[in-house]
Amino acid sequence: MTRTRPHSAPTTRFLATALLLTLSFPGFALDTGRDDVNAFVDELVNEYQFDRTWLVSTLSDGETKQKIIDAMSRPAEKTLAWREYRKIFVTEKRINAGVTFWEEHGEQLARISAETGVPPEIIAAIVGVETYYGRLTGGYRVLDALATLGFDYPPRAKFFRGELKEFFLLARDEQLELNDVMGSYAGAMGPPQFIPSSYRAYAVDGDGDGRRDLLGNWDDILASVANYFVEHGWRAGEPVAVPGEIDNPQGFPPVGKNKLKLNETVGSLAAKGVSFDTDLDASAPTQLIGFDGDDGDEYWVGFKNFYVITRYNRSAMYAMAVYQLAAELAKATGNVAVAADVAAP
Repeated sequence: MTRTRPHSAPTTRFLATALLLTLSFPGFALDTGRDDVNAFVDELVNEYQFDRTWLVSTLSDGETKQKIIDAMSRPAEKTLAWREYRKIFVTEKRINAGVTFWEEHGEQLARISAETGVPPEIIAAIVGVETYYGRLTGGYRVLDALATLGFDYPPRAKFFRGELKEFFLLARDEQLELNDVMGSYAGAMGPPQFIPSSYRAYAVDGDGDGRRDLLGNWDDILASVANYFVEHGWRAGEPVAVPGEIDNPQGFPPVGKNKLKLNETVGSLAAKGVSFDTDLDASAPTQLIGFDGDDGDEYWVGFKNFYVITRYNRSAMYAMAVYQLAAELAKATGNVAVAADVAAP
């Protein structure tokens, strides 16, 4: 029998106490005396006429949270292979939930699709992948997320300070209770997970009530998702992607190392020995996408609309998950013609 040395018990108690303290105090109040915080306050006061006292008080209420930094450092798109990533988002359970969502919002989806040219299954799949159709919209205060990343995450501090500025402007524009808005660890909000700059730039009033509510108004939410695609160049009636076959993958990026650029055309890929089916003209822009699938390497030819989906989230795996979930929703809801255009592998 191994004996415990006399000092082990106190050490164990100390560690347990430290753990409890960590759990009890998950964040630290933002230090508004910092130079970078003061510069941020000065910008909002001088350029946007915010009240300095209110700004400092509001920022003082923000908390820096290590788990936000940890989550930002290991997003699923960078830690999982496609075969693992797909099993999260293209599942029977998520498809069935999407059918239920379609039954509740089918009229809205059809109307918005007719107005914008964005297929209803693509709109539904976005909120299906982002937040499980609005069920999982994030458990962090947006103020905490953006303050943490803007002031204590050096790799992207400039970007997130910009988003924090946009959040203050958004709250003023849309009359949001800034301290109460919840979202993701990256500060994305509502079922469509718009970050503040996207909210301000692309959200639309879908029901004509004079507000753009992406937190709970499904007319606004679905119309705004479609508008995001329209503003980024969605081509109505054109395909998203098709499976491809390659005799010799040399000269193409390694599987999983996809560059989100339309750096090829239908004609140039065909000339390089990529086989795929499309009715698009030889000059149509394309990109070759490679994934590590369940049965080995798999290749896809992504068209302009695939690229547009990557503007929502800069990840080829994300875009493919949206595309394949959309295909399953189209089939499950009886949109046979649409499903044929958005074919799953």
